[in-house]
Amino acid sequence: MHSSVAIGKDENENVSMRKIGKPKEFDFEVKTHAEIAESLSVADFDASARTSGNGFYYLQGDLALLNQALIRFVIDKMVSKGFLYVETPLMLRSAVIQNVTDLNDMKNQIYKIDDEDLYLIGTSEHSLIGRFIDTILSDKNLPMKFASYSMCFRKEIGSHGIDEKGLFRNHQFNKVEMVVICRPDESMKFFEEMQGITVEIFKELGIPIRILGICSGDLGDLKHIQVDIEAWSPRKKAYFEVGSCSNLTDCQARKLKIRVDNGKGEKYAPHTLNNTALATSRAMVAILENYQQKDGTVKVPDVLVPYMHGEKVIGVKK
Repeated sequence: MHSSVAIGKDENENVSMRKIGKPKEFDFEVKTHAEIAESLSVADFDASARTSGNGFYYLQGDLALLNQALIRFVIDKMVSKGFLYVETPLMLRSAVIQNVTDLNDMKNQIYKIDDEDLYLIGTSEHSLIGRFIDTILSDKNLPMKFASYSMCFRKEIGSHGIDEKGLFRNHQFNKVEMVVICRPDESMKFFEEMQGITVEIFKELGIPIRILGICSGDLGDLKHIQVDIEAWSPRKKAYFEVGSCSNLTDCQARKLKIRVDNGKGEKYAPHTLNNTALATSRAMVAILENYQQKDGTVKVPDVLVPYMHGEKVIGVKK
């Protein structure tokens, strides 16, 4: 672990590092995101429960367009930051999955395809890193910075709230991920840069957030250091996770046999990092709750209006 990681038993001992943005005061009773979405007829959770079970959703109209607006906004942001945009396979072989995540995730999160050596990805991080399994990279090409949008799939076994109606915790969701492969002495610099991009995204969306340092007892097996980005929920009057940023140093690279030729006849294992640029379902929860208005409609964040065909409010009758 990095020397700055707090020593603690579990998630209850994670450390609030800083808060950005001031929560809005409402002069009316705020609703949950699910109540808002259903009242505006932009989501149908009952139909998805009938067709697929809990943890799924139908989006339509302005909310479905908001989902796509978020994806396009964040992809543009990542490209402007110098990340190469990549679209990856949504299924991976066991040789990749087993070496990019820990055994607990394999059991509780990853969907296995029956009778095939294939697994549905829970994040495009795994595809982006797995792409270089058993390869030798050139030092002169580092750092390598990638961003990818994908649909993600997770079993969420043991997760709290999977039976709750809404978008907070689902078996499938949309996410834009970022990954960096770099020289060992540069990984902490990129760790700060990557989390800073997510902070910038939520500041532009106008959502209050906090940075949460993950303690030793809650840190994943492969991780050197991790922070979570959490958004404010005016309904719960608490912060909730919208993404996480991790430095795995050379752990994934060694397990996947990714090496770098330094040009002097020597090879070394690079460091890998990953960060959630944006998971749209969690972002939509934050937007619906923080931008709800007294008349039941929802204001669209200014930065997303150009991606919404000029639409500024969700719920106005056409």
